[in-house]
Amino acid sequence: MLKRSTLGWGSVGALALLLVGLTIIFNTELAGWQIDLTQHHLYTLSRGTRRILKSIPEPIDLYFFYSRRAADNVPQLRAYGDHVENFLREIATDADGKIRLHIIDPRPFSVEEDRAAELGVTGAPLNAAGSKFYFGLAGTNSTNGHQAIAFFNPQKQRFLEYDVAKLIYRLAHPQKPLVAWYSDLPMSGGFNPQSGQMRQPWLVYRQASQLYNLQTLAPGSAVIPKDTRVLVLADPTHVPAATRFAIDQYALSGGHIIAFVDPLAEAAGTPGAPPASTGTGMAQLLASWGVRFNPAEVIADRSLALNVAGADGAPMLDPVIIGLGRAEMSQRDVITSGLSNINLDTAGFLQPIATAGTTFKPLLWSNTDAGPVAAQMLAGSFNPASLLQGLKPTGKRYTLGARITGKVRTAFPDGPPAGVKLPAGTPVLKSATKPLQLLVFADSDMLADFLWVHHLDLFGQSLPEAWASNGDLVLNALDNLAGSDDLISVRAKAGFTRPFTRVAALRHAAEARYRAQQQRLQQELRQTEQQLTLLQTRRNNKSTLILTPAQQREIQHFEAERLSIRKRLRAVQAGLVRSIDALGTRLKVINIIIMPAVFALAALAGAALRRRRRNGSRRSGEQS
Repeated sequence: MLKRSTLGWGSVGALALLLVGLTIIFNTELAGWQIDLTQHHLYTLSRGTRRILKSIPEPIDLYFFYSRRAADNVPQLRAYGDHVENFLREIATDADGKIRLHIIDPRPFSVEEDRAAELGVTGAPLNAAGSKFYFGLAGTNSTNGHQAIAFFNPQKQRFLEYDVAKLIYRLAHPQKPLVAWYSDLPMSGGFNPQSGQMRQPWLVYRQASQLYNLQTLAPGSAVIPKDTRVLVLADPTHVPAATRFAIDQYALSGGHIIAFVDPLAEAAGTPGAPPASTGTGMAQLLASWGVRFNPAEVIADRSLALNVAGADGAPMLDPVIIGLGRAEMSQRDVITSGLSNINLDTAGFLQPIATAGTTFKPLLWSNTDAGPVAAQMLAGSFNPASLLQGLKPTGKRYTLGARITGKVRTAFPDGPPAGVKLPAGTPVLKSATKPLQLLVFADSDMLADFLWVHHLDLFGQSLPEAWASNGDLVLNALDNLAGSDDLISVRAKAGFTRPFTRVAALRHAAEARYRAQQQRLQQELRQTEQQLTLLQTRRNNKSTLILTPAQQREIQHFEAERLSIRKRLRAVQAGLVRSIDALGTRLKVINIIIMPAVFALAALAGAALRRRRRNGSRRSGEQS
């Protein structure tokens, strides 16, 4: 019989061999396998991203420029850099060889730095010697096209997957998307008969023309071009029935639409004429898409009112010309996150229709210090000061821009309107075949230059200088909807940096107690000084160098009280440290002892169960 010690050492050796074997198997056969147990699935690619990777026609090269050595001194940046690198490795693995990933750590003044600058990756200065920190991504395709993320901003880490998926999609589909543009605004420039001069195109229109294949739709167009990726409706004031039906059919086919509607379009009117208003035809289309819009009401906001020049030239607040900050924009949507400010002029508001069956997500909203006013009273000249004084806020936030998705209903259940003749062979849809992707904003003046850009005259050249993010919002919207449905479906994820909420709560509670003690100390100090002043006025001895016994007792009392309060403050701070240390100890015990013990017990229970089943089957075989 073998000794028990021999069996013990044999078991240890067998376990060691088993561990080495499992390690070899995991590093070879199961390389790249992972289980994402994070709360928001931070390490799992979305379905849209996976479909984009499967649809890559030709191989793409990705160059990840990351100054790893420089990031060692910044732990948070190093952690995010490692997260980005692991994410890119997963992208390359999931692309089945269609993505070749190159990870480059550029040294100062090296060829790699020149390559990064050539591909559009910028470096952040590190010191006066000229060293730079690189943290960006560039990609190239087989046709010499390239795209770049100049720098991975840690504040936009929630949109990491979207930004990388967008870069890959653009490299896989390098042709400019077709954008159909329908507008009653003078956006494209042309001859102005009133001034007798040529009118310059609006800046947002020029920018869109440079980035996309822009095609202007003529009034009365009965068909939307076949390959249209995005349909822009910029203040469609007078939309003929044939065009409304074409828009309806495009929406039913799962189109991508950006609509700017307006109760009062200041930019559309001629000087001295009342502003134009969005007609009822567009409101009918919006209602069929699940959006309620009343062209007879304008939102006035007292808290967001901007200064305008009054009749005498003095600045005054106008509650219908409002400026939205980050607090009035969705930080969970890719087109509004990161924008600084948006300016609107006589904007309306949007409401969801519950029975429409579409999803309504607000993007822009007013403050609670707002309320609707009749658009008719603003059509002529009015006094902003009187409007501001007479405004009655409702305490609600009004939606000024929204994203709508889903299968929509037709606005023409009886078929084409009377008198509308469609081209031969044009199919007529009576129900939605794909979900609609819609972005709608209750203002069209936001597109005009006067609300977001200054034009500087430099040596006879007009240079635009943006002072608001209106143009960025429009380009972000086009950029988002011009991609595929797979790209649009890639939503923002939770942030990679996870704060210690329990530690923060403990710190806030302790700081609250600290502030209370501090306020008490200051109050007692003021009371003591008042008592000292009162005692000084009642002194019989006029000498300022000799203190009365009452003053001495009061000063001694104050000193003792101050020392006591300081001691209590130190106790509060020490309690904070002890609470945090105790929490850290509990976490360490859970992670180091309890969780491994749970997995070990589960493994032993599984092994015992298998042994019992094996012994049971062996006994049954012997009995038979």
